[in-house]
Order: sequence, then structure tokens, then C-alpha cells
Amino acid sequence: MLKKKFQDLELSALGMGAMRLPVFDGDDAKIDEAAAAKMVDYAMKQGINYYDTAWGYHGGNSELVMGRILKNYPRDSFYLATKFPGYDLSNMDKVEEIFEKQLEKCNVDYFDFYLFHNVCEMNIDAYLDEKYGIFEYLMKQKEKGRIRHLGFSAHGSCKVMKRFLEAYGEHMEFCQIQLNYIDWSFQDGKAKVDLLNEYGIPIWVMEPLRGGRLARLPEAAQERLKELRTEEEVPAWAFRFLQTIPGVTMDLSGMSDLDQLQKNINTYETDKPLSDEEMKILLDIVNGMLNGVLPCTACRYCVSHCPKGLDIPGLLELYNEHSFTGGGFIAPMALMAVPEEKHPSACVGCRSCEAVCPQQIKISEAMTDFADKLKG
Repeated sequence: MLKKKFQDLELSALGMGAMRLPVFDGDDAKIDEAAAAKMVDYAMKQGINYYDTAWGYHGGNSELVMGRILKNYPRDSFYLATKFPGYDLSNMDKVEEIFEKQLEKCNVDYFDFYLFHNVCEMNIDAYLDEKYGIFEYLMKQKEKGRIRHLGFSAHGSCKVMKRFLEAYGEHMEFCQIQLNYIDWSFQDGKAKVDLLNEYGIPIWVMEPLRGGRLARLPEAAQERLKELRTEEEVPAWAFRFLQTIPGVTMDLSGMSDLDQLQKNINTYETDKPLSDEEMKILLDIVNGMLNGVLPCTACRYCVSHCPKGLDIPGLLELYNEHSFTGGGFIAPMALMAVPEEKHPSACVGCRSCEAVCPQQIKISEAMTDFADKLKG
């Protein structure tokens, strides 16, 4: 298992995420604890020493199960990470109550790594609001040794991340972002990496396979990659991509069975970053996969012609994400920070925006489709 230096620690380059543990009958809240325990045991023996859970994973049961499983190993043989659940605004005034409960659920006296969870458009104002005392409380826990390393995760835009960093950046030791070769351009991953490198903050990666999508590429894409590296399995390309990106320290994968775990561990026996030519071909494959995504360049000509004052480029960006992913939480979550009268459903279909769109996007049709998708 490859190792990465983080301050005075030596972390496994691959971490085990506990968001997609094996379950019974497809019920996310019913974890197959025996199967999960076998996975952790195998991971431990193969050198994985970083385990990532959270308050809301598996209907609140992930912390409980991981706490029971990890209790069987010496406390200094693993690093445990969990997060304050700020993705739910009703939790903002409960930081002490939740933190104490998390220690209890995880069967530990301290967390090696603790994160502000999911900094995004919907919660950035609350995270920065001193009345909730979240930052102050977590810093006190760090002073007491109950948090060894403090960081944050983000699904929000680069702009939102920058606001958070301007407020708390000097105290953030790491940042966890969604990063893979699709989101390098699609979710502005490159700009987020550049921002974190500018602040000197080590990067933790989530969704390296984009929920498994990058383990199942179109056949033509698989053939192109096979010509470049005959020995490399398709999922491994996602990890080789990450091995190429400066600043990446921890790659988290939410593995659901022992076979996935074994294959990923095999990949992390070696460090094989992509060559410039391989990177070029991989990103060319991405362009093909994104064919059909609306080609908005955010020129904003449309905005000045919209009688409802909609942020059309912002809505089209969310529409592309929602359509490509086939749903998910990112677009609905971002829209929670947008007034109802500025949602895609507010479009009146006048087509004034389309008359000035250089890309000739059928914006009114996209807004109607987006509104329908959000309802469904």
C-alpha cells in the first residue's frame, strides 16, 4: 500500500469510505455488519489506515457500525474521520450535542480528522455566522486533543470555498472535494485544486469514480484506454488520474464489497501517474461523455434580457449536473440557497434570452425540463 506524508503522519494513499458499506436487501440503513467487518479486516491487513464516516451515512448507522468494528483494533493502528452535519441547517445550533454523540457512537475519545461537512451555497452563511459557535467549539475541541486535525469538505462552488477559506483558511489543515476526470472540467475541479494549492491545503478526494460511473465507460473508450495500458483495469484510470494531480494526499473510495476493495488496493500498490499524452486522451474521452451537455459559456447576455432576472448561466450549470448525473442532491441542495422566484420554474418561456444566446441554446426548454426533473 502506497503511503502519503501528512504533517508527522504516514497515511495510506487509499482510504476506506463508509458511505457505501454492504447492506441487506438494498436498504441503505441496514448495514451488513459482518461483511463490513471482513472488509475492514482485509483493509487493515493490506495497509489501509484511514477510515471515513459521517453522521448521516447509512441513515445514521455508519458511525455506529464503524465504531463497533474499529473497536477491535488498537486505537493507534487507524485514523478515524467524521464530520459535523451542516448539510442540515437544523443542526447548526447543536454542534456540542452532536459532537459528544459522535464520540459515543464511534467508541472513541478523540477523532483523528474532523470536518465541517459539505460547505456549499445552502449553508455557507450559517457556517460563517458566529452566533452558532461552530468554528469556536471545534477549535476548542482541537485544543483539548479531541480533534487532532480539522478540515472541511465541499460540494459547493469555488466561490463558496473561497469565502470559507477567507474566514477560516489559516486553521484548515485539509479539504475534501469531489474530484475525478469528469469533474476536472464539469464541476470546475481544476480551479478548486488550484485554490487549495494556493492556500497550501492538502487535498482529500471523494467520489473518485463518480458513484461508480467511471468504472463503466463506453466500450469505445475502454478500447482506447486498453491500447495505452494493456494491464490497467478501467476503474484504475480514475485513481491514476488522481495520482497525477498535485496536492492530492488522500483518495477515499466508498467500496461496497470485498472484490471492489481488493481491486482498489491492488491499484494502490503502485504509483503510476498519467503522461501528458495519456491525460490528453483521457480528457478527450471525457469530452465525448459530456456530449449533449448544454454548451453555456456564462457570457451572461441572457441575464440582461430575462424579465424575471434569473441567473440563467447558474441554472444551466445545475441543469447540466442534474441531467448528467441522473438526479442526485447537488442541484436541489444549491437551489435551497436560491429564492423560489429565481428557480427554473419561474421561467415564463418568453425566449428573450434565446434571441441573444451566442450558443443558440434552447434555454426555455431547458428550464421547463429542469423544473420537471426537480419535481420528479
